[in-house]
Amino acid sequence: MNYSYWEYKEWFSNIDFTIVGSGIVGLNCALELRKKHPKAKILILEKGILPQGASTKNAGFACFGSLSEIIDDLNTHSEEEVYNLVEKRWNGLQLLRKNLGDSNIDFQQNFGYELFNDKQFFEECLAQKENINKLLKPIFNADVFLVEEYKFGFKNVLPNHFVNIFEGQINTGKMVSELVSKIQKNGIKILNNISVESFSESGNVVEVKTDKITFKTNKLFIATNGFANKLLNEKVQPARAQVLITKPIKNLQIKGTFHLDKGYYYFRNIDDRILFGGGRNLDFKTEQTTEFGETEIIQNELERILKTTILPNTNVEIEHRWSGIMGVGNQKKAIVKQLSNNVFFGVRLGGMGIAIGSLIGKELAELID
Repeated sequence: MNYSYWEYKEWFSNIDFTIVGSGIVGLNCALELRKKHPKAKILILEKGILPQGASTKNAGFACFGSLSEIIDDLNTHSEEEVYNLVEKRWNGLQLLRKNLGDSNIDFQQNFGYELFNDKQFFEECLAQKENINKLLKPIFNADVFLVEEYKFGFKNVLPNHFVNIFEGQINTGKMVSELVSKIQKNGIKILNNISVESFSESGNVVEVKTDKITFKTNKLFIATNGFANKLLNEKVQPARAQVLITKPIKNLQIKGTFHLDKGYYYFRNIDDRILFGGGRNLDFKTEQTTEFGETEIIQNELERILKTTILPNTNVEIEHRWSGIMGVGNQKKAIVKQLSNNVFFGVRLGGMGIAIGSLIGKELAELID
């Protein structure tokens, strides 16, 4: 396609900063750049109609790790590293709420609950509870994890579970919509349905080749998370997460965010429905993909757990299914780096995009300082 003089001049010339990816990291990066460079020309490129990765395709958990997840992290990370991970997630959530406002993202602190169907595993986590609470106390000034008897009518789980009194939930559609609104008010342009294929650097300029046009920018920021390896050579593994949601359920009493089986399954209430996702552990190899879609093995198991454990005495119908692509690795810490003089990236959010995405976007923008 040939672009007119007007189109090229307005959208593709004299660009100071180009950001690849319009998810939570890319949008926050753009807003931070605008604060520091009020007169800069900023362009965001997004390959989808909406953010294509996980920012609006997740479960909307405002969380920082269940008890069993934190215990598991201590097997591969030092106590200091785990403390820093939780602190960063918590600070990121507070930044998200401060930037956007609780009402604009429908933030609710209905607590997080971790359920167990294995008594031995529950006892192992219980034995570590006090140590974890002690480790995290400087962050929260209180015990994070408590034990109580469940009250929601679940079946095939132990009568006791852990409660995280600081965990909440948000509407991630509203989150991204609010971020985009701020982007537009700040004179930042977003182009959708445009894919970056490659880039090359020459002096103080980066040439960006897309499937629509090739143009030049002064600085390039890559915020594509699970799709990072299409443009970068970094230790980021795509991880697909499958989700389903029910039709409205009359008199639904379940309220909060719930973790099951070491966090591989997770569900919550939303608009009198149950949103339920997970099951990646059933078929890790197949789920290491950047292709969207659902599989029978995972969807069947989600439906089975939904009907036998979560809503055992309820006639429930599935209304919709979808998937999102996360970026994970052998370490939980996100990668925020300068690749060259004029190219920077922030990727590998490890399934914690809601918690750390605002901070990672801010850190990414600050790399040029």
